[in-house]
Formats: sequence, C-alpha cells, structure tokens
Amino acid sequence: MGSRRIGYPTASFRYAMRRRKTDSYLSRSPGTIRWMVPLQKQHYGPPPEAIAVVVANALPLAGVAVLGWDLAALVFLYWFELGILSFWALLRALFAGRPSEFDADPLIAGALAKKRTAIPVPFTDLGIRLSTLPVLAVAAPILTLVWFFAGVTTVGVIGPETPDSDALGTVALSSLGIFLSEGASTFVEYFHRQGYREHSAQTAIRGVFTRAAVIGIGGLLTATFVGLAADSVASDDPITAVDPTVVGPPILVGIVLVKFGFDLGGLYRDRLAAFDAASTFELGWAYEPPSRESIDPAGAVDERLRPTLPGRLFGGLSTTTVRRHPGALVVGGFILLISALFAMGRVWDVVLALVGASLAVPMGLLAVDYGLRYGGVEYRVPDDANAIVAYDRLLRTRLWRIEPWDETGLRVERDRIHRWLDTSTVVIECPDRELRVPHLHDPEPVLDVFDRRADGAQPAERR
Repeated sequence: MGSRRIGYPTASFRYAMRRRKTDSYLSRSPGTIRWMVPLQKQHYGPPPEAIAVVVANALPLAGVAVLGWDLAALVFLYWFELGILSFWALLRALFAGRPSEFDADPLIAGALAKKRTAIPVPFTDLGIRLSTLPVLAVAAPILTLVWFFAGVTTVGVIGPETPDSDALGTVALSSLGIFLSEGASTFVEYFHRQGYREHSAQTAIRGVFTRAAVIGIGGLLTATFVGLAADSVASDDPITAVDPTVVGPPILVGIVLVKFGFDLGGLYRDRLAAFDAASTFELGWAYEPPSRESIDPAGAVDERLRPTLPGRLFGGLSTTTVRRHPGALVVGGFILLISALFAMGRVWDVVLALVGASLAVPMGLLAVDYGLRYGGVEYRVPDDANAIVAYDRLLRTRLWRIEPWDETGLRVERDRIHRWLDTSTVVIECPDRELRVPHLHDPEPVLDVFDRRADGAQPAERR
C-alpha cells in the first residue's frame, strides 16, 4: 500500500474554503446580487414578564420559610387583595361596553338584556348598559359571599386570633398599595385605553369570581384533609380547631399557586384564547361578548303599529307567556311552600296572605316583564313594505330590523287572551332568534311584508 503525505493546506484550498463560506452569505440571481442575513442561533427562554411573575409569587414562600415572615399576616393580605380585586372587578363590570349574554331568556333580566341602550355618564364616553344591571344585582351579593367564604376557609383556619399591631400595620399599608395599584391599572388600561369596549359585565367579573371560588373550596379541602391526616382534630370538631402550624403552610402554598396560575393566565391570555379556539372543548378563553350591531332605520314610514292598550296591560298573563317564562311559577311555588310551613303551625292569617302572594307576585312579574319588552315599542313599516323595524319610543333606540328574506317561519297566535282583547300576535322565526309583534288590532301590515302565508292566519283576518 502506498503512503499518503499529510501536510498543511495549500493556498488554493484555503481560497476555496473562503469562497464556499462567502457563498453561503450570498445569493446570485441574473444581473443582481442579494445579500442574505446569516442565520442566528435562537435562544428559547421565558420572557422577562414570566420571570417577574415567578419571582413575585415565590417571594412570599421564601419569606416565610427563610426570613421568618408572619404566615397569618400574609394570608390576611392575600384575602384583602382578593376583596380589592373584587371591588375593582365590579366597578369594571358596571361600565362594561358590551351587552351581557344569557343562555336562556330569563324573566326581567331577559327583557333588560334586549334593550340596546345605556345610561350615559356625563362628559365621558362611558355608559351603564341596561343588560348589566341584572348581572350586577346577582353577582355583587354572590361575589361578596364567596369572598367571605374564602376568608373563613383560609384566615379563619390559620389566624383565628388577630395578628399583632406591627403585622396589622404592614398588612394595612400593603393593602393600600394594592388598592392604589389596581385602581391605577383600571383607570389606565380599562377606561383611558378603552379596554371596556371589549368586555361585558360577565367577562369583567369572571376571573376574580373563579379565583375566589377556587381559593375558598381549596382552603376548605386543604384544612379538612390535612387536619384529618395529622390527627390534630376529631371528626366532629369544627374546622377552626385545626392546628394552624400544621395546616398553615399548605394553605399558603395553595393560595400562592392559585394566584400564580391566574397571573400566568393573564400573561398568556392571547395564546390561551388561540388554543381554546382551535380545540374541540370550550374552556372560555376564546369567548367574545356580543358586540352592538348597527340597525338601519326604516326610512319613509308608511305604518306605525303599536300593541293595543289592553294588550300592553294584560298581554303578559297569557298561557303562552307563562310557558315561555316558567320562572314565575317557580317563584309562586316557593311562596306556597313557605305558606305550607305556616299552615303546620296553624297561623292561618299568614297562610292566607302567602297564598294570595303566590298568585299576585308571579302575575306582577309577568306584567312587568311584558311591559319592559313591549310597552313602549313601535313597529315601523316603510312605504315599500320591505322591512319591519322595532323602535323603542321610551329609550329612542332601534331594537331590531327584519326583512322578508331573513325569516324562516311565520305564524299568528290567537289564544283566549287574544280573543278576549280582539288582538293577534305575529311571530317571526329567524335562524338565531324569535321575534314577536304582540297584540296588534290588525296584523295585516306586518304580514304583507313577507311573501309567505302565515301559519294560523285565517283568510278573514287578512283583509
């Protein structure tokens, strides 16, 4: 076998290598030379915001474990922070710019949700939407109760005794700082930068409500299981009998983990929303509140139709209305159940009053709901009879507009109340909703807008 001589690279070899390296940065095309940016090594790592969230949530745990911070005072502070977040969440919900959305058509709340107006705040672009009011009427007391429940299962277990004055002073000062910080963030991000335009009352309070519920239930389960596992309490003792030194650290870790999860959720909200939109399961991150759609006016109006006065007063008492809103019967049944308790005690005067209330209250709720929906509404038909526009005369807003090609079904209802009042209700079925033009003395101007014959309309009725 011959031997190969290995020596230093020749000048031509070095030139070829330099040329090859240079060509990797160049791209030659006919008549032009385009410089290409060399590929840079990409570094994958958490962004600074995520690192700040990790440090902020790990600091309390390190302070308790290493620096000897007061664990009970920290839990107090987290509970106060939850109350502060709840306060600002309710304020944001009050001025939410998008209407609230309900799964069904509840009594009273559904009537307010269909109103497309808001109570304006002078000298600002803010307003309080009518659909927000029933949400706040329910959410405010429930959120308050959930916040107190979270305090009972955390502060009530760890710190049944009030911390010393120094710890309370530190907690009060820190709570003030959190209140001012959250308030500044709300005014800048939500009001000044018009973040309220993207939220409804429901989305504004959803996060803090979920957080309070998770902390409350988690604290209860932690105290129960840790107390039983450590044999520090008997099975029939109250939860406050658990040894704070045993259950305190797990509860603090749980609170910090919940806060850490929600902080990361707010940081990566866009990615979570994209994941939710692409997945088959609805997690709620990609939910968009309904936006306010513009409704074209009727133009030159030929007919202005309104429910008759007897229809506005008594139209809500029909069997059709009761079937559409069975919640009124639930209220009446609950009052009857209370009357049965007094009947067992033979308090007959109270029983008689409650039986009367079980009839009057549902009828009153139905009448109020019907008045809110149709009391001040006017139905306008243009000269060319190509549409119907529902206009709220009291609030001066257009509620909906329907054209002949938008409907999928048409029928006329006449039950006992209609025959008694000599009126008719036109029901227009659409793919996503059902529109009602109630208690008209003459429904023909509405029926003439559509090309089909309405179900239930007799030839004599369409004069």
